[in-house]
Amino acid sequence: PEKRSDSGAKGIMGKVIILLGPPGSGKGTQAKRLAAYLRVPHISTGDMLREAVAQGTELGRQARAIMDAGQLVSDEIVDGIVRERVLRADARDGYILDGYPRTIRQAEVLQELVNGNALIALNIHLEDEDLVRRLSGRRTCQAQGHIFHLQTHPSAAGDQCDQDGSPLIQRSDDREDVVRQRLSVYHKATAPLIGFFHPLKGFHQIAGDRTAEEVFEDVRSIVDRA
Repeated sequence: PEKRSDSGAKGIMGKVIILLGPPGSGKGTQAKRLAAYLRVPHISTGDMLREAVAQGTELGRQARAIMDAGQLVSDEIVDGIVRERVLRADARDGYILDGYPRTIRQAEVLQELVNGNALIALNIHLEDEDLVRRLSGRRTCQAQGHIFHLQTHPSAAGDQCDQDGSPLIQRSDDREDVVRQRLSVYHKATAPLIGFFHPLKGFHQIAGDRTAEEVFEDVRSIVDRA
């Protein structure tokens, strides 16, 4: 993990960081790097839901058809998952939310959960067509989830993972038709969050059409100043 400065450590204590932006904007990548930098939990609702799907739980069965169609899982299900997670002991000194909130109602629930503690909202912006190219070209290692891209980061082993040899697959929610549906849902249901959080002192917009390293430098700078 990257080292954090003393100023960064003092600035994050007790605070909640949320990553906003459309699907494929790199929220997950930035959240993981930031969590390692700050040594606080990275709480991804998408990961939690996909785990439930893989395990075949009742929640997973309910969520699978919705996720495969590019739709949003109900607020009630997601709110319950997040509420339980942020009350765990490891989130006491702060945490990073990835994929939550996605609606205004969820944002209002989040404000209740943080109970007056400061929020830092980072919005990673990318145009729709850039996102379609980025997501539809993505391939995932079937065994361990290593990520590749047909154009920007192909596997040296072709249609197999060059790290463990397992097949590379296109996730159902990365198909172009599903990606466009996901973006449509995002613009209708989730993009209004930008207006919700924009008046807050902790709101920042970041250009996402750069390398992950360049985006992270902006993210780290903002958080260290918080």
